[in-house]
Amino acid sequence: MTKSLNLSLNKKDVDTILVLDFGSQYTQLIARRIRELNVFSVILPWDISCEKIKSLNPMGVILSGGPESVTESNTPRVPEVIFELEIPVLGICYGMQTLAEQFGGQVSASKNKEFGHAQILLEKTSLLFDTFSSGSSIDVWMSHGDHVSTLPNEFNLIASTPSAPIAAMEHVQKPIYALQFHPEVTHTKNGNTILDNFTFKICNCSAQWKMENLIEQRIDEIKENVGDQKVLLGLSGGVDSSVSAVLFDKAIGKNLICVFVDNGLLRKNEVEDVKSLFQDKMNLNLIVVDAKKMFYRHLKGISDPEQKRKIIGRTFIDVFDNEAAKYKDEINFLAQGTIYPDVIESSGSESKDSRVIKSHHNVGGLPNDMKMELVEPLRDLFKDEVRKMGSELGLPSEMLNRHPFPGPGLGVRILGEISQEKVSTLQNADAIFIDELIKAGLYDQVSQAFCAYLPVKSVGVVGDERRYEHVLAIRAVETVDFMTATWARLPYDFLAHVSNRLVNELDDISRVVYDISSKPPATIEWEWKSN
Repeated sequence: MTKSLNLSLNKKDVDTILVLDFGSQYTQLIARRIRELNVFSVILPWDISCEKIKSLNPMGVILSGGPESVTESNTPRVPEVIFELEIPVLGICYGMQTLAEQFGGQVSASKNKEFGHAQILLEKTSLLFDTFSSGSSIDVWMSHGDHVSTLPNEFNLIASTPSAPIAAMEHVQKPIYALQFHPEVTHTKNGNTILDNFTFKICNCSAQWKMENLIEQRIDEIKENVGDQKVLLGLSGGVDSSVSAVLFDKAIGKNLICVFVDNGLLRKNEVEDVKSLFQDKMNLNLIVVDAKKMFYRHLKGISDPEQKRKIIGRTFIDVFDNEAAKYKDEINFLAQGTIYPDVIESSGSESKDSRVIKSHHNVGGLPNDMKMELVEPLRDLFKDEVRKMGSELGLPSEMLNRHPFPGPGLGVRILGEISQEKVSTLQNADAIFIDELIKAGLYDQVSQAFCAYLPVKSVGVVGDERRYEHVLAIRAVETVDFMTATWARLPYDFLAHVSNRLVNELDDISRVVYDISSKPPATIEWEWKSN
């Protein structure tokens, strides 16, 4: 299997909060909220091994929500090792319900389910609600169909709502707390205060998770593990690989060899832009490989999105192996800009029940017999943390604020079989959309925007003639962490103008649609299967 060099973010001298994931769409938000307090957090699946949990030496544990019902058999439960460690525990939603059940309480289906805003009444004071007085009302966000109907033995009631008489509870002796609502979402007013109380007043964490310290630590780790050996880095020009490149450059200098692969699936003028920034301005050791023909040849006749991702990943590695071979035995490491959402969504967790949302060369597309050892210095960072690191490293803001671009490039935005003609159309379409967003002052207001080439033809009218040409979907989303996202409410006049340009300037496009789906249930990127 592919061998990875782990650059551990979890140093023994950095306090850690463990987030056990029961499948909630908000799990990643919990981890981010803790990190915003300058405390390191890590997400692991609920069924992780006891040894892994103990190795983290966490200061506290947060149990996420989840889609399952505690009332059903064989649903997830909190590992007993969590209680054996005698560290603070905070259960949220499903996390509260399984705590109640495991401590002898009862969970029942709610007659009146709560989804959205609610108001809890504080029944008594609690360290978790420090600064709030008994009898206070707090606006919160609920999302549950079950509720704790019978309080477990040795637990006190903290808060209630008319639909959830037990909306918060705490153990009378142990630092175990539980909330039916979600403090991690912005809709819960003072949610950050509650998490702050748990992190610092209950878990006694120190705010040591700071970007400047992490950069220094990461550079030292690269020097220690890589030494004077050469590292091959796949530079895409995106934020993640660019930050990785600068990080390695500071650690090993000219021993870093950046390979930019022109796979024929890039944004318009991408090759020229990458050369200008990284070769001319930043003086990095950059090699540009024109591999368009190789990629097109390997992708010919392939429509399945997962196959395309795997082929693109394998072809990238073939290109890297060819470049590495030029240095004989000098290169033993392959560096990538993999970030935490990539790991989570590519089933990078250690759970036997984890589900793959995407797989590509950054995580899931590497061959098992790859000769080089994989180094991923950003593997445990969210996108906003990567941008913050890049800013600290001196990267220009226009590059850091650039919208993300998928590892497989336009290969996943062309639904169905790939051709040079489709790529050319999509490159021009993307350029038009992005250009108009910039002109309208909307580019920085959305987190990601792009076009997708759909595998259907729709009737159109040009002059007096009917024609059947392809459909473009345009998509723009707003997000903080790219784990969840909402579709951007772009002005109608703007959308009409963009649609007009796309149809009039691109001969093989007859219709434009705007994607108004959020993540979840959709993903940000488009993919399509014929069956």
